[in-house]
Amino acid sequence: MSKKILILSGSPRKDGNSERLCKQFMAGAESAGHTVEMVSLREKKVAYCVACYACRKLKKCVQKDDANEIIQKMIDADVLVLSSPVYFYSIAAQLKALIDRCVSRYTEIRNKEFYYIVTAAENSITAAERTIEDMRGFVDCIDGAQEKGIVYGVGAWDKGDIEGMPAMETAYEMGKNC
Repeated sequence: MSKKILILSGSPRKDGNSERLCKQFMAGAESAGHTVEMVSLREKKVAYCVACYACRKLKKCVQKDDANEIIQKMIDADVLVLSSPVYFYSIAAQLKALIDRCVSRYTEIRNKEFYYIVTAAENSITAAERTIEDMRGFVDCIDGAQEKGIVYGVGAWDKGDIEGMPAMETAYEMGKNC
């Protein structure tokens, strides 16, 4: 069965290591016949949540940026892939801003399969675990969410370091088998 997959790339660096893993996941998923869209958050305008809570009445955020459109894509997808480089043991600001803005409609983002892609300069999965926990904090609020897999791209600091590492094949296979 073909799935609709949305990849949210939180990398601020164009064609950085985490984005390269996203593209591998995408290639694998497309090879299996799935429909895939990748949103590079660095190319979008997503302001941080200002906690005005107008969304409680309006059922959408009142800020005029790209967040409402991206959140609708999240609602419409079958599978969500959250990707970020590790920044001081946490997710990049671009992804965090979007997650916080989901407060307006997070109850509509339900029954999704979730995959996580993280990259870290440190050559240890331990460095990435806190970042995964940040992502899980969001996903724990989603009804019917199922965690399906994690790609750890550790030991990749400079742009392109991820090339040739096992994480590239893992991302491709995970996308192909999702």
